[in-house]
Amino acid sequence: MARPRLVVGITGASGAMIGVRLLAALRRLGTHETHLVVSPSGAVTAAQELGVGRADLDRLADVVHNVRDIGASIASGSFVTAGMVIAPCSMKTLAAVAHGFADNLLTRAADVTLKERRRLVLVVRETPLNLAHLRNLTLATEMGAIAMPPVPAFYAHPKTIEDVVDHTVGRILDLFGVEHGEIPQRWSGLADSFRNGGSDEPEC
Repeated sequence: MARPRLVVGITGASGAMIGVRLLAALRRLGTHETHLVVSPSGAVTAAQELGVGRADLDRLADVVHNVRDIGASIASGSFVTAGMVIAPCSMKTLAAVAHGFADNLLTRAADVTLKERRRLVLVVRETPLNLAHLRNLTLATEMGAIAMPPVPAFYAHPKTIEDVVDHTVGRILDLFGVEHGEIPQRWSGLADSFRNGGSDEPEC
C-alpha cells in the first residue's frame, strides 16, 4: 500500500534545523512520502545556519519540487496528501498564506492544503510579534491552519539545541499521528514532591 504523502516547506526564517531534522526523522521512520519545496531564502538560511547545500537538502526528501514550478503535482487538490508543514515559516510566508497570495509553489501548496481541509502546520519563527503578525496568525488559524511556534519544553531539561529542535519535531509528528521516538521525556504530570512549591501548605 502506498505511503501517505506529506508536503514539507522550508522558508527563510531562522530555524532551518527544524525542517532538516523533520525530513530526516520522516526518512528514518518511513511513514510518509515527503514532498519538499524550499524558497530561495530558505536555501540561503539553511546554508548559513547549518552549512547545508541545496543538494544536501534535496537528498532528505522523496520528491523535490522547484518553488517556481506552479504546475507541480502539489499545486492541485486532486493530488492527495496528508497535509503540509512549513518549518520554519517566515512572516512573509505567513502573510501570503493568511491572505491567499499563492505567488509560488510553496504558498500555492499551502493554499491547496487549506482549501481541501487538510492539516497545515505553520512553525512560525519571529519574536517579538507585531500586530500584522498577530492578525495574520489569527486569519490563518481561522482558516484551519495550526500555528506552532517552536517553543522549548523546559520541563524536559534539554541539554543541546538538538534536544530542543527534536522536541519540536516530535510535536509536529504528533499532529500528523506519526508514532516516533523524538520526544524521550513526555509530560506525565507534576511529581508530588513539587506540588505547591514542594510544601505541604495549601497554595494561596
